Amino acid sequence: MTFALRINGQTRRVDAPPDQPLLWVLREQLGLKGPKYGCGIGACGACTVHIDGQAVRACVTPVNAVGQSLVTTIEGLAAKGTLHPVQQAWIEEDVAQCGYCQAGQIMAVASLLAETPSPSDEQIDAQITNLCRCGTYTRIRTAIHRAAKLMKQGAA
Repeated sequence: MTFALRINGQTRRVDAPPDQPLLWVLREQLGLKGPKYGCGIGACGACTVHIDGQAVRACVTPVNAVGQSLVTTIEGLAAKGTLHPVQQAWIEEDVAQCGYCQAGQIMAVASLLAETPSPSDEQIDAQITNLCRCGTYTRIRTAIHRAAKLMKQGAA
């Protein structure tokens, strides 16, 4: 079946079975390697992308569920050559170690901050369920708070 997907601001046509996970379409057909395969059951979050601004796990989202929604991957998060505040905070806080989960982490956090501009630690714990094999959770939390401040500064 042919799908016209809106990916990172461009319409891309792909042929795929309707139940094929979006992750495989993004990685294998469109060459977008930011979303990673981790667990395949939506638990780890390495595959997190945005669909109409909402963080979703691409490994368990069938391509036919996307419709005309806008899909954003880590490759499309920066705007006009400027890093997203979450990406900038990740660099400033030196969050990544192995880096495997970081694209998914960043996408989940960007969605959280769009809905909750100043999240408490409890809100972060409830919303950010992505797993990090390196255990950089303390730096992730610090970067989330830094990104929230950066976003407020940008809005001022």
